[in-house]
Amino acid sequence: MDWNNRHITAILQNALAEDKALDDATTAACVEPDRKAVATFLAKQDMVIAGLGLIERTVRIFAEMDGRVKTIPDVAMNKNIFDGVKVSKGEQVAVLRHDARVILSCERVMLNFLQRLSGIATEARRYVDAIAGTKARILDTRKTVPGLRMLDKYAVTCGGGFNHRLDLSDGMLVKNNHIAAAGGIAPALERAHRKRRGAQPVEIEVRSLAEFEEALAADAEAVLLDNMAPAECARAVERLKTHNRRVPLEASGGITLENVRAYAEAGVDFISVGALTHSVQAVDLSLRVQAL
Repeated sequence: MDWNNRHITAILQNALAEDKALDDATTAACVEPDRKAVATFLAKQDMVIAGLGLIERTVRIFAEMDGRVKTIPDVAMNKNIFDGVKVSKGEQVAVLRHDARVILSCERVMLNFLQRLSGIATEARRYVDAIAGTKARILDTRKTVPGLRMLDKYAVTCGGGFNHRLDLSDGMLVKNNHIAAAGGIAPALERAHRKRRGAQPVEIEVRSLAEFEEALAADAEAVLLDNMAPAECARAVERLKTHNRRVPLEASGGITLENVRAYAEAGVDFISVGALTHSVQAVDLSLRVQAL
């Protein structure tokens, strides 16, 4: 991840502005301007870590916004801990040495992002581990916090998952509402294939084996099996063995940790899980500050 890219910079600037970090009344009253401090990030539960690059980047952006802070932040990382690594409860994740006022004013923003992204990575790893040994891959969706999609999707990859479409321009996914508006599966696919940009991928959503047959007859290139039971997905996989083209299959809708392996064992290529990002539980990380 390029933590210096324009989009992430804007995210962090907005987060610091929202928290009025440059107008931190408590820190300004309690801490002397020249005080230095060391801040230790500690894991308070087992987790997969994600977003470590945001520690230094947040402090640097605060300094740029403030204009008075000239010190370069010193972030020490354990060489064995980096994004995507499993961290145990009680383990030291990172150490930041810098201006005490800056650390305290940036504390909540840094922790908010680290806790959310690590929560996504941790949940993604659970799903990936649950289907180990099968050919299926875990995908994310566009069900992300508005404005945070780049970070949310990055966290999924830290957990071993894969990214589906980044946005609406990143390939076509013909869903049931598109089908209804277009007048059916065949006309929707015909228009999508004809009007795609270059080699833009086209996938179509079906909700039954009958619709699956319609999609195959209309030359579907990839099919999303929406809210179909594992047994139905298995029948779709078997049907494809008699088809004259390879058509990747994706299962989606109602996927949980309890049933994800059943979908993987049905033989689908991909399993998309919206809960990775839309219902994630933040992990528990703390920041311990000590004056120098």
